[in-house]
Amino acid sequence: MGKTLDKIIDMQKKSEKIMQGGGASRIAKQHEKGKMTARERIAMFFDEGTFIELDQFMKHRCTNFGQEKKDLPGEGVVSGYGTVDGRLVYAYAQDFTVEGGSLGEMHAAKICKVMDLAMKMGAPVIGINDSGGARIQEAVDALCGYGNIFLRNTHASGVIPQISVIMGPCAGGAVYSPALTDFIYMVKNTSQMFITGPAVIKSVTAEEVTAEQLGGAMTHNTTSGVAHFAAENETDCINQIRYLLSFLPSNNMEDAPIIETDDDAGRIDEELNTLLPDNPNQPYDMKDIITTIADNGEFYEIHEHYARNIITCFAHFDGRSVGIIANQPAVMAGCLDVNASDKSARFIRFCDAFNIPVVNLVDVPGFLPGTDQEYGGIIRHGAKMLYAYCEATVPKITVITRKAYGGSYLAMCSRDLGADQVMAWPTAEIAVMGPAGAANIIFRKDPDVAAKTAEYIEEFATPYKAAERGYVDMVIEPSETRSRIITALNMLTSKRESRPAKKHGNIPL
Repeated sequence: MGKTLDKIIDMQKKSEKIMQGGGASRIAKQHEKGKMTARERIAMFFDEGTFIELDQFMKHRCTNFGQEKKDLPGEGVVSGYGTVDGRLVYAYAQDFTVEGGSLGEMHAAKICKVMDLAMKMGAPVIGINDSGGARIQEAVDALCGYGNIFLRNTHASGVIPQISVIMGPCAGGAVYSPALTDFIYMVKNTSQMFITGPAVIKSVTAEEVTAEQLGGAMTHNTTSGVAHFAAENETDCINQIRYLLSFLPSNNMEDAPIIETDDDAGRIDEELNTLLPDNPNQPYDMKDIITTIADNGEFYEIHEHYARNIITCFAHFDGRSVGIIANQPAVMAGCLDVNASDKSARFIRFCDAFNIPVVNLVDVPGFLPGTDQEYGGIIRHGAKMLYAYCEATVPKITVITRKAYGGSYLAMCSRDLGADQVMAWPTAEIAVMGPAGAANIIFRKDPDVAAKTAEYIEEFATPYKAAERGYVDMVIEPSETRSRIITALNMLTSKRESRPAKKHGNIPL
């Protein structure tokens, strides 16, 4: 018994040393930067007392070119599983206090193990990145470690939700694992992502830029679109991730959990009947409509700061998780452009992969004109939206609130693109182009052009021509929008739709 107890005590000592990470001084430095340690982040993320750590005693094999082998507690990463709101989730968190969280062969092996387990169990995987990059001493072994992670990211895509959290530096090849995942969170002022850092840029191009300007949270949330969320601090970030998971299924074979709600499914919202301006060219905030029709007025916006002319968000309708894609008339009149097309197409494909119905709120005057858009490939980028909607087999519901012109209407999921139910408000205008512009072309040689134009607008600036042809299933009072969407979602729960057998399509990337 004595020897067994001695061994238990020895194990406890080894474990305690590992739990201290890089030691008190490095932990203090982490806190001074406004950052938590890897273990603190893990403890906050998971339901209390549920986290089970794996591979705590794993060690690297590198001798650092003949130097004495360095002890790196936990190999610089904490990995394991637990529950979030009672649901199984896997996670890893790089420990910046241990060799700057640098990635080596065994560090990568720990990450790969939780990714493999997440795939087997059909559970989300969360990667908390806080690393100086590849461990230079391990050379090609570190590079291969990244390669193994990238491979698993790709295989897991569309099978389990993958969420990347940037809570420190993320540079070089390390940025590509987050880029391969579904959503990226960044924390303002403490996290950066870039392929080459400011020092390298200055030496090669003589351009001077700070790390925050180059790859900070707001840079990637507003300019590049690489990141989807910008959190105020690490606590806010972790709370947001837990909230996001409440909208998502654990894997592609399940549906998202249904949330209990006391919001009446048949609720009528009279304010919607007077929300739109009388002038069809006057903007309004589409978020007012989303807030009114969603359960308890709540929605969670994806890419809030990027391509703001279109809104992508999750919401609940009668407790059921739904993805919403909505034109935003308050920004660029709601026109579709290169960035809006990319943003929407990616979100549509995520929803389709994970069995989340899509609701489209349409008020779109067209694709944004101009040489910048044409040279930027608006044809190719706009085609991504067409492809994503046509490919999607989840329930698709389209509500036209006002303008629905030309190809941009098709790109917002018309019946021709596979919408299962199309509703229109009486204020809807469905046409090849704006009725005033069309009339000016059609009647340009008519001596009574003004009267003809007025007559044409009265005839075609409505949803009724489309309804006559069956392109619109119903014209509804705006106040009924919530109840009609919920009725349609209930009707579509048993939807089954297949596509031709093929290896995969060739989306116009």
